[in-house]
Amino acid sequence: MNSKYEYPKLHNAMWPGLVGKGSPGAEPFIDLDTMLDLTAAAEAGGARFDGVDIFLFEPHVSIDSTDDDLKRLADRVRKRGFVIGSLVAPVWPPTGGGSAMGSAEERRNFLTQVRKSCAIGRKLRDIGIRQYGIVRIDSACSPAEWAKDPAGNTKRIAETFRQACSMAEDYGERLAAEGEICWGGMHSWKHMAELLVLVNRPKTLGLQADMAHTLLFTLGYNAPGDRILPEGYDWSEKELLYDALASMTRVLRPWVVDFHVAQNDATVKGSGSHDKTGRHCLPDDPNGKMDVVRAAGLWMRGTNGSPTRAFQHVNWDGCMFPNEVMMNPQTWRNILGTMIAVRNAHGWNESRRGD
Repeated sequence: MNSKYEYPKLHNAMWPGLVGKGSPGAEPFIDLDTMLDLTAAAEAGGARFDGVDIFLFEPHVSIDSTDDDLKRLADRVRKRGFVIGSLVAPVWPPTGGGSAMGSAEERRNFLTQVRKSCAIGRKLRDIGIRQYGIVRIDSACSPAEWAKDPAGNTKRIAETFRQACSMAEDYGERLAAEGEICWGGMHSWKHMAELLVLVNRPKTLGLQADMAHTLLFTLGYNAPGDRILPEGYDWSEKELLYDALASMTRVLRPWVVDFHVAQNDATVKGSGSHDKTGRHCLPDDPNGKMDVVRAAGLWMRGTNGSPTRAFQHVNWDGCMFPNEVMMNPQTWRNILGTMIAVRNAHGWNESRRGD
């Protein structure tokens, strides 16, 4: 499969080697060099991945990395022919952060992790290994905790996010809030949109849309009142699915600044310490519910039918895949082939950062 377009660049996420792993009863971590090597070895139609996105958490990358540590990281990435794009800030309590709607101390911990992540983002740009991408955040709290005071908790999350925006601006960074059913105040497409509007910092805070997670928005998994697909939906009625996805993307797409190509089988999965969220499936999984290329176009093309060009790279996030699947080279060849198909359908040749 030949690649028709230069953009968006194609990235692989490194954090599936960490997320849902390493805790008691879970599979062990996959180290960063192994993740980089698996990504570098993948080839489809003569094309390879262009870069990687990084989770700022050990054992991959310490949030307290020194300048020398970051230079060594850049060298490890560069020698595989990659650049670094987006970064994930470790804002959750188990990783040193705290709830964005929590106590003063919890919110202070959240913001400390955002500030450190943005500082690393700028240093990586100064080193020359990172020219695009965002810093990802979420509310670091559960829908159940949020539901104890929906209006008040959303207001507190928005206040924390506004402070995070000010920090990001100090470092010349942009933030993306991850739309995912397991984060309180962000667990439905309506709540996600309401939060972004309430924060009201569109030049600094946008949305990270992951196709595996946002499919669950249409089912109202943690917010039944916000489901779009009807109860008892028959998955053979494909046009109803794409109408539902189109309804959701019309609302959320203007906010998207970071995008994950993914597949989902309409179920949830949790692993280790990670709460249940939309299950990531392999692109050719027979239980996958989406035509990945068609569904990606609803996010990547605007109402006029043209590519939005709102981001310079797309990412594949294989969170909570079993290690046996992740260590299989064919996994990454198949994923890369799917991403090339998405770019061939919705890409472009002129680089321009979206507003």
